[in-house]
Amino acid sequence: MGLLIVGGTLTLVLLIVQRVGGAAGSGRWEMALDQPEGTRIAGIAAAEGGLGIWVARPDGDRVLLVEPRSGRVTGEVRLGR
Repeated sequence: MGLLIVGGTLTLVLLIVQRVGGAAGSGRWEMALDQPEGTRIAGIAAAEGGLGIWVARPDGDRVLLVEPRSGRVTGEVRLGR
C-alpha cells in the first residue's frame, strides 16, 4: 500500500512539472528572425532571461535582444555614426 501511495505521488508530481514546463519541457525551440537577404547569425549569448543574437548584415553588424519564451525581438544594438 505504501508503494502505491509513493508511486502515485511521484506520478502526480511529474505530470505537474511537465504541464507547467509547457514547450520548454520538450527541449525544442524554434524562431524566425525577420532580417534582410544576406544576413547570417554570427553568434548567440544568453543573459538574464534573454538572448543576444549577433547578426552580420550587409549594412552592418548588430545584436538583437530576444525574449526566449515569445521569440519577440525586444531591442537592437548597433553602432551609431
